Amino acid sequence: DHIALWAVIPLLFIAASIIAFTTGTSWGTFAIMIPIAVPLALNTGLPMHIMVAAALGGGIFGDHCSPISDSTVMSSLAAGCDVLDHVLTQLPYALVGAGITALLYLMLAVV
Repeated sequence: DHIALWAVIPLLFIAASIIAFTTGTSWGTFAIMIPIAVPLALNTGLPMHIMVAAALGGGIFGDHCSPISDSTVMSSLAAGCDVLDHVLTQLPYALVGAGITALLYLMLAVV
């Protein structure tokens, strides 16, 4: 009741991104966010497929950028560089993609 419907989808994406970044797991984020996204979509009338996509996309983004993610650690080891150096080189590109995605989710929610 306190959040405008147009803000729910982008906020879901951002929340999933933060959870995945801080935990380093996309699948764990899916397990947390999909049970939130589906009932929220059913109760608000927002499109279910977009809500689930926001939860999945946020989980993938956060996991990709997380310095404690297994895929990040393995990628940096395979490239022969420090984990934090790898994260810092990937983060600007991923943030641009996440920003565009959040704006597109905002546009989908408004339309």
